[in-house]
Amino acid sequence: MEINFLALALASLSTLVVGAIWYNPKVFGTIWMKESGTPIEKMQGANMVLIFGMSLFYAFLIALVLQALVIHQMGAFGTVGGNVQDPQYIQFMEAHGTKFRTFKHGALHGFLSGLFFALPVIGVGSLYERRSWKYVLIAGGYWVVSCMIMGAIICGMK
Repeated sequence: MEINFLALALASLSTLVVGAIWYNPKVFGTIWMKESGTPIEKMQGANMVLIFGMSLFYAFLIALVLQALVIHQMGAFGTVGGNVQDPQYIQFMEAHGTKFRTFKHGALHGFLSGLFFALPVIGVGSLYERRSWKYVLIAGGYWVVSCMIMGAIICGMK
C-alpha cells in the first residue's frame, strides 16, 4: 500500500485554512486571545514564517497517523508486515479493495479521532495550565474540525 503524499500535504494545508477561518476575530479569534491570555501586540510581533512552517510540519505528522486511522486497508497492510505478496493480503484486497475509501468515511473517522483523541489531549493540558472551558472548546474544537477535514482528504484521495 503506497502512501499518498499529495493527500497528506493537502490535509496538512487544510489545517491552515481551517485555522484562518476558526481563529479569525469574527469567529473565535477574539475569544481565543482573551481566554489564552495572548495580547494582540504579542501576536503582531510573531515570526509567522516559523509559526506557519512548524504548523505545517506538525500537521503533516498528524496526517501520517490519521491515514492509519481512516484507511482500513492500512491495517491489513500492517498485519502482513507490508508484504503485498502475502496470500492473506491479496485475499483481503480482492474481497474489500477500496471499500470505505470515501471522503465521507474519512470525515467520520477523522471526526472521531479529533473528538476522542485531540480534544482530550487539549483538555488535559488545559487543566494543568488553568485554562477555561471556553479555551478548551475553541482549541479542541479546531482540532476536531481539522481532523475531520484531514481524514476526509486522506481517505477520499485514492
